[in-house]
Amino acid sequence: MQSCLGYPLSIFFIVINEFCERFSYYGMRALLILYFRNFLLWDDNLSTAIYHTFVALCYLTPILGALIADSWLGKFMTIVSLSIVYTIGQAVTAVSSIIDLTGTTNNQPNNLNVHVALSMIGLILIALGTGGIKPCVSAFGGDQFEEGQEKQRNRFFSIFYLAINAGSLLSTIITPMLRVQMCGIHTEQACYPLAFGVPAALMAVSLIVFVVGSPLYKKTQPQGNIMGKVVKCIGFAIKNRFRHRSKQHPKREHWLDWASEKYDERLICQIKMVTRVMFLYIPLPMFWALFDQQGSRWTLQATTMSGTMGAIQIQPDQMQTVNAILIVIMVPIMDAVVYPLIAKCGINFTSLRKMTVGMFLAAMAFVAAAIVQVQIDKTLPDFPSANQVQVKVLNTHSESLNIIFPTGSKEIGPFRELDYQTSDADKMTLSIASTNNTILTPVTQEFEKGQRHTLVVWSPPNTYLLIKDGLTQKPEKGENGIRFINAYGGDLTVVMDSKTFANIIYRNSSEYQFFPSGVKDITLNSTEIPAGCKIDFKSLDLGFGSAYTYVISKDANDCPNLTEFRDIAPNSVNMALQIPQYFLLTCGEVVFSVTGLEFSYSQAPSNMKSVLQAGWLLTVAVGNIIVLIVAGAGQFSEQWAEYVLFAGLLLVVCVIFAIMARFYTYINPAEIEAQFDEDEKKKDLGAGAASPTAPTLTQTSL
Repeated sequence: MQSCLGYPLSIFFIVINEFCERFSYYGMRALLILYFRNFLLWDDNLSTAIYHTFVALCYLTPILGALIADSWLGKFMTIVSLSIVYTIGQAVTAVSSIIDLTGTTNNQPNNLNVHVALSMIGLILIALGTGGIKPCVSAFGGDQFEEGQEKQRNRFFSIFYLAINAGSLLSTIITPMLRVQMCGIHTEQACYPLAFGVPAALMAVSLIVFVVGSPLYKKTQPQGNIMGKVVKCIGFAIKNRFRHRSKQHPKREHWLDWASEKYDERLICQIKMVTRVMFLYIPLPMFWALFDQQGSRWTLQATTMSGTMGAIQIQPDQMQTVNAILIVIMVPIMDAVVYPLIAKCGINFTSLRKMTVGMFLAAMAFVAAAIVQVQIDKTLPDFPSANQVQVKVLNTHSESLNIIFPTGSKEIGPFRELDYQTSDADKMTLSIASTNNTILTPVTQEFEKGQRHTLVVWSPPNTYLLIKDGLTQKPEKGENGIRFINAYGGDLTVVMDSKTFANIIYRNSSEYQFFPSGVKDITLNSTEIPAGCKIDFKSLDLGFGSAYTYVISKDANDCPNLTEFRDIAPNSVNMALQIPQYFLLTCGEVVFSVTGLEFSYSQAPSNMKSVLQAGWLLTVAVGNIIVLIVAGAGQFSEQWAEYVLFAGLLLVVCVIFAIMARFYTYINPAEIEAQFDEDEKKKDLGAGAASPTAPTLTQTSL
C-alpha cells in the first residue's frame, strides 16, 4: 500500500471527499430556514419543524447505509452509489429554487406546489445520501490502516473531524453571501439557485475525488446480511432464555450465550462487542441535545445582544461560525499538545474518560450561557403582561400638553415623547389636556390587553391617533423595527434603501418593517413637497434588536422634517460574551465527538464497523428529537432557568456515563477474530481444537 508521511495515501482522497461533502451539506442547510420562510412562504413554526425533521432524518438514515455497506455493496460501492443519489438531491433542490419555473406575481412563485414538491424530493434524496454515507466514509477511512498503525488511525479521525468543520466553516460563510446576490431570468430574486447550486457542484466534486482514489483503496468485501443475522441471533437468545427459566438449566455467563445452540461462537462474540458499546451509547443523546442548541437557543440568545465588535458587525446567525473556527484551532492543539502533555503526566486519558470530560464541559457551557442570559435579562425592556396595557405618547403639537393617566397627569413638550406607561387594562383611562387644562379630550378608542400602544397627538390637540404597536418582544434575529407616521400632509411615499417602504396617508402610520443593522437611506416623495426641499435623509446607525418611530412633519418652510423616537433600545450586551460558552462547548465537542468516532471504530468487529458508526450517529438524531420534545413541552418563564436545567440534566447523565464506563473493558476485536481464525485453521488441519475460549480483555476501563 502506498504511503505518504507515514499514512496510507488513500486517506488523503477520503479527507478531501469529506471536506467537499460537508461543504455541500452545511452550505445547503444554512439556507434552508430562510428558503422555507422567504421563498416557500411558510411560517416560522412550519419552517422550524420541517428543518429539524430533515436534520433528524439525516441522522436516522445512517442505519440504512450501514446495512447496505455491511450486507450488500460494501463500503466503497455504498459511498459511490449514495453519493450519486446525494448529488441528484442537491441538484433537484437547486432547481426547485428557480423562480421562473412557474412564473411570478409580486416576485413570488405563482405555483408553490411545484417548488414544494421538488424541494421535498431533493431534501429526501439528500437525507438518504448524506445519512447513508456517514457511517461508511469514516469507517472506510479506518479500514485503510494496517495493524500497528493505531496512532496514525487515531490521528486520522482528528484530521477527518477537522475536514468536517473546515468544510462547514467555509460553506456557512460563502453560501449566505451567494444568497444575497440578486439573479433571475425574468424576475430578480434572492439568488437561491446559485446558493444551492454551489453545494451541488461541490458534492459532484466530492464524488469525483473519491472515485479517482479507487485504485489506492483497501476494500473489504461485505459479509452477507450481517444485521439480519444479528437480529435473529438476539431474538433466539431471548426466546431460548425464557424457554429455559427453570432451575434445571444452569445460568450462563452472558445472556447472548443462550444462542449457542444455534449460532456459532464467533457471531455471538461479535454481537457481544457491539451490544456492549451500544449500551454505552444510551446516555449520549443528552450531549447532542445541548450541542445542537447552538443553532437554535444560542442563536436566539444572540438576537438580544449587540454584534458590534470594533469595526465589524456580526449578525446573530453568524455566531455559529465561532464553533467551526474554534474546532479548526482546537483539534490540532488537543492532538499535538494537550493529549501528549496529559500522557507525560502519567494520566491514562482513555477514550471513555475523554468523552466524560466532554460531557462535563458541555454542561459548563450551558452554565456560562445561563450567566450571560441573566446579564441580558437585566437590559431587556418590560412588556405588558396579559392583563396590562402600555401607552407611549408622541406630541406633534407645537405646544406642551398634559396627558392624564389613572395615576395622575404627566406633561409632554412639543415634538417630544412620553415613554411607555403601564397600567392594568381594566383601569386604563386616558385624556389629552392643554397645560392649563382648558381643553380636555378623552381617548375613546379601546386598548387591547397585553399590547403596547402609541398615542399620536396632532395639532390642534383635540385630534389624535391610537396605534397598536404589535411588538410583544424584542425584534427577532437582531433586526430593527422601523415605522413612519405622516404628520406632514397629503399622501407620502417612503423609500428606504431604494425600495418602497410604504405609502402613508395624512395622519396615519405604517406598520413596522424590519432591517439589519447599519445606516439606512430614506427618501420622501409627495406632490405636497415644495420644490427645492430636502427629501433625502439617513437613519441613525441601527444596532441590534431596536425599534424606532419616525414622525414626518413640516418645518417653517413647509419642507419635510424627520424626527426619530426610540420605541425599544438596541441590545447592549455584546455577543463577545458568548465566546466563553462556545469555547467550552467546542472543547467538549473535540474530546467527545472526535473520540467517539474513533472509539466506535476501534471497538467494532470487522464486519460491523459501519453498523456501530451508524449507532453513534443515531445518538445525534435522538438528541435532536429530545430538543424538539423539550422545546415543545417546556414552559419556562426565564430562559436562564432552561439553560440551568439542561446543564443539570447533562451533569446527571455524565455521572451515569462515568459509572457505566467504569465497568467497560476495552478489547481488540482484531485479536479476538484472529483467535477464532487460528482455532478454525487448527480444526481444518484435524487438530481437534476445542471451540474458542473467551478472549482475555485488556483492563483499561475508566
